[in-house]
Amino acid sequence: MKVGIGLPGNVPGTKGDFILEWARRADAGPFSSIGTIDRLVYDNYEPLVMLSAAAGVTSRVRLLTGVLLAPLRNPGVLAKQAASLDALSNGRLTLGVGVGRRPDDYQAAPAAYEERGRRLSRALTVMRRVWNGEGPYSGVDPMGPAPIQSGGPEILVGGNAPAALRRAGRYADGYIASAGSASAVEELFGIVQESWENNSRPGKPRLAGVASYALGPNAADQVGAYIRHYYSFLGEAAEQMAQNAIATPEAVKDTLRDMESIGMDEVVFLPSTADMDQLERLADIV
Repeated sequence: MKVGIGLPGNVPGTKGDFILEWARRADAGPFSSIGTIDRLVYDNYEPLVMLSAAAGVTSRVRLLTGVLLAPLRNPGVLAKQAASLDALSNGRLTLGVGVGRRPDDYQAAPAAYEERGRRLSRALTVMRRVWNGEGPYSGVDPMGPAPIQSGGPEILVGGNAPAALRRAGRYADGYIASAGSASAVEELFGIVQESWENNSRPGKPRLAGVASYALGPNAADQVGAYIRHYYSFLGEAAEQMAQNAIATPEAVKDTLRDMESIGMDEVVFLPSTADMDQLERLADIV
């Protein structure tokens, strides 16, 4: 199983030069990917912009959006952005997408919150058309650049709702989950696999997971405070997430063991504080 690490651009106040140095060290270390998450109404960097900057200082690690809120973006523009990043990075982009649960992100875009599922399905269709050399819509010419990866970047769909899981099986290359309870992930992925088979797709879907973490002195307080702030809109659920967050080397190892036991292909650990020591501590465990 592969192990990736998130960029600290989701931590409020993190400077750009620090993010690039983090990316360089991740590329030189044992990690398979560098990842991002996405919010609009928050003090974080836009994922595709951040990964584009990171692509310029790395050569090996894959670039993962885990996940990008695709319905906030115009499908044609997103298709061109993703193809451009894939081409500039020599085919290293994995596009994880989802719909999110924050109405304020949609108000800020603006985009219709009630139509987010339909918008995502439409975006997935448009992106595939563009990456295969077709026009995004009937009567519109094709547009470049052509992505390096045949058929375009790998797409993973996130979300827990049945519609999201079926969408992953129908349109995507796999599913990206919250790497918490192995039994819960396995149950959700089962729906993805069923949808995959119902749509007569060859091979099998890929399974990836993301998890917030902190290590070292006061790790539990650090990751807990971050989760409570980032997921404050979830109320009591955010508190439960904070209490169950990864804050010890043993918890990292347990997560890796549990996710590997259900056949997960990759886990990406997302930092909850902008401290280079966090990257080094995780690298030592990996």
